[in-house]
This record gives sequence, structure tokens and C-alpha cells, in this order.
Amino acid sequence: MSPVFACMAASCDDYRRLAERRLPRFLFDYIDGGAGDEQTLAANCRDFQQVHLRQRVLCDVDNVDTRCELIGQPASMPLALAPLGMAGLYARRGEVQAARAAATAGVPFGLSTVGICSLAEVHAASAQKCWFQLYMLRDREAVQGLLQQALANGCDTLLFTVDLAVAGIRRRDMRNGMLDGTWRGKLAKATQLMQRPGWLLDVGIRGKPHHFGNLTDRVVDPNDLRAFKAWLDAQFDPCVTWSDIRWLREQWPGKLILKGILEPDDALRALDCGADGIVLSNHGGRQLDGVSSTIRQLPKVAEALDRRLPILVDGGIRSGVDILKALALGAQGVMIGRPWAWALAAGGEAAVERLLSSLGSELAVAMALCGVRNLGQVDASLVDSGLAENRIL
Repeated sequence: MSPVFACMAASCDDYRRLAERRLPRFLFDYIDGGAGDEQTLAANCRDFQQVHLRQRVLCDVDNVDTRCELIGQPASMPLALAPLGMAGLYARRGEVQAARAAATAGVPFGLSTVGICSLAEVHAASAQKCWFQLYMLRDREAVQGLLQQALANGCDTLLFTVDLAVAGIRRRDMRNGMLDGTWRGKLAKATQLMQRPGWLLDVGIRGKPHHFGNLTDRVVDPNDLRAFKAWLDAQFDPCVTWSDIRWLREQWPGKLILKGILEPDDALRALDCGADGIVLSNHGGRQLDGVSSTIRQLPKVAEALDRRLPILVDGGIRSGVDILKALALGAQGVMIGRPWAWALAAGGEAAVERLLSSLGSELAVAMALCGVRNLGQVDASLVDSGLAENRIL
């Protein structure tokens, strides 16, 4: 829908419905779907609902303050925008719009290696430094080149994705033709494109070039997105081990966050390898279907780390109340992916700004009704421990 309708959205679900009406089916499914039967995708949200907060009354909660530091970066609230591949196809120059919205809201923005917009383009358009997400490629020279690009464009925080040794099985992408290079797949995608003329004109035509902006020097024809993706798929390295993390730590002088940790022992190994933080993540339910939700794993990982390493958590966060639940169970902050993608598709930069403002307001209200005025007062006492133990732990 047009931005005027996006202005009426009041929840993540509202933005999701608007995005579904705006995007071609294969692009909406790419944002919305998960791996396998999507059990983990569903569990990420469902398990948040099983955590109940404890309401406290007659507390002085004037001037609730949601400000914090996330891995050393000041933020208006404990939230960052997670890196999403191909966000420049959700809206025209989508990564630029999202980065500007994040800067306005005062929260970090993570740019994906496979973003449509380049580091240089995002850096030039945004008032704050972005975080850069990296995959380990077989071509280590290419990895070093990406690290140099990040440094040259002001990035001082690297998000390294560790849970993509191989790509998950995503059935929606099979059904909608996204992965089908035959004439049938091309016809299916063309039909879906013609059903969304607004997107086709605004993004499909006016939003060009459609290539992975950070990798244009690595392929013969950067405008051939399918050939580009084939090169990238061949570059993903399933042989990456903890020794590669130590190598990366030596190469990167800034903050290093490992994204995709789910088990306590892996969190401890991240600490041993010199990481500056972790993102507790199951890739939004897009990798291994059947693994635990992130909120289910959070207390175990937080106990193992014992505050020796900052924990961000993603997966299933749809409100400010969810943010508070994650903080109470041991996270220092959260990352959101699908919600900002839906908002971006629904109404561009303005809609992402509105989403972030709503999440901040919801967090402040939840804190006040739980009797706390600042994030330093948030702890496990805010959670009904019996429910948490019986239902998700």
C-alpha cells in the first residue's frame, strides 16, 4: 500500500499485511518464510507469549529512560536493525531508507554483505555509522576486501554470521518459483511482478541498479542478479571453524559480534575467541527447522556467560513488551529483522521511523507498568519465574 496507509499501521502485524499487498509474492515469501515446516519460525513468536511479566503498582515511574549502550554504541533504546539480504528490493534503495530511519530513531543499523546498496552509498546517506554483516567466503582475499570497505566507510562494528554453513531448505522459495531458473520459474515470477505494478514501477524500474553493491568487483556482470547469486552461493564456505574466527579477530580492529549463536557452549567459545558480543539467533527460523526458539535458549546462555559478554537476541520480537521480556531474561538488547522489512515495504523510511518510535513507546510503557524507570532496574524479577520455567524453559 501507499505510505498514507502505512501511516495508520499500529503493530508489526499491520505492517506485515501492508507488505504482503505491496510486494510480489516471491519477495514477500523471502521475507516472511522460514525453513522446512516453519516450526522454529512459529516457536520464536509463540514462546515469547509464554513469558509473562509482573505488573508492579504505586512506583515512581516518572521520566522512564530507555537509553543504553549497545556493544559500545549509544542508542535511544536497546534495539538494532538486523542485517537483511536484498532489502533494496523491498523498497527503492531500501538499505539507505532503513539506515536513515535508524539514525533518526537513534538505533544501530546492520548492513548485509548481500545488500543491494553498497557500504559507500549507505555511509554517504546516513548520519551515523552502520554495523556491517559479513559471511566467510572461500575467497579470503574477498573477505579482506570487504573488511577494508567497511573500515573505509566508517564501520567499527562487524556482525559475523556463523549459522550459514549451508543454506536452509525454504519451501516457500521452491513453490513460488524464486529458486527455479527454468521457463516455468521465470513465468511464475513474471506473473507475480505484473500483479504488483506499483512495486514494478517504483522499485523494479526506478530502483535500479539491482545488484549486490558490496560485491560488484567480484563478478563479470554485476547487473545479472541471478549470476551474482550463483557466484555467492559457490563462495559460502562450509569448512569454517573456530580457527577462522580467531583469524577474523586478527584481521578486524573494531568490535566483533558473532551472530547465530544458540547454545551455551558455543557462547563460551565465542568469548574465548575474543568476540565483543553475540547475537543469540536461529536466523529467524530460516536455517534449521526444529531448533529451539531464541527466547527459550536465552536464560541458559545468559547464565553460562554471566555477563562476561553482551548478548543481543533476535527472532520473534514484535513489540516493546517483547523487548522488555528479553532484557529481563538476560539480554542486553535485541535485533529485529522482519518487522523493519515489512515496514520498509509498506511505506519506506517514514514507516520504519514510525515502527521504531512505536517500539520505543511500547517499551517505555511496559517498563513503567512493571515499576522500573531505567534499564539498569530491569532483571529477572520482572518475569513470572514459574511460568517461564514451566512453559519455555
